[in-house]
Amino acid sequence: MERFRADGFEEFVAARWSALLHVARLLTGGDRQRAEDLVQEALVKLWFAWPRVAEQAPEAYVRQVLVRMAARSARRRWWGERPVGELPDRPGPGDVSSAVAERSRLEAALALLPPRQRAAVVLRYYEDLPEGQVAQALGCPVGTARSHASRGVARLRQILSESVRPVG
Repeated sequence: MERFRADGFEEFVAARWSALLHVARLLTGGDRQRAEDLVQEALVKLWFAWPRVAEQAPEAYVRQVLVRMAARSARRRWWGERPVGELPDRPGPGDVSSAVAERSRLEAALALLPPRQRAAVVLRYYEDLPEGQVAQALGCPVGTARSHASRGVARLRQILSESVRPVG
């Protein structure tokens, strides 16, 4: 019986690892190492809860754990060094790297949002979850989750518009 549970867990992890890592990366503001730690800790918690949640909604459980752990870690004062730097050249319009640069710009802007707004924006618009599930993952009423997402998107627009610099 225990082996059956382990097999189901291993299959879940194998199928969802990259998606969970990407969500965690967005929740941590683009820090891959923190995201990997976050996913590993969330999966440890899932392992212990696996008999209860395996047949119901393991992904929702892990997502909720990720959001809570990301918010908790965001309250810490120091995570280590965070090197920053800009490339002196802007990519050309036909350059494939422009999409990567734009994605990096968006991830950097996401990192500037407060943790709950960041989580609401990531879950609502990246994960494309309905407002009810976002609220459940955040542990708040739907109206509050909607407000966090709205304020987060407005702040993202402001950050992104301020970071646009003319070329030349």
